Amino acid sequence: MTNNLLLKTGVVGTVVAALCCFTPLLVVVLGSLGLSALLGILDYVLLPALAFFIALTVYALWKSNRARSN
Repeated sequence: MTNNLLLKTGVVGTVVAALCCFTPLLVVVLGSLGLSALLGILDYVLLPALAFFIALTVYALWKSNRARSN
């Protein structure tokens, strides 16, 4: 993966996971689809996903800065 693609993936994933964690967006969508039984496991999925995408963004920025300095 190139640095730009890695960074874009990290940023987009972080924004989507943050929106679903901190707003009732996912609750409304799942409720309207009749999948409200899945709401109990959202914390087990969204918080690790948010941590992963933040780490991916930090790694991509670190890799990009390291490539510039060489």
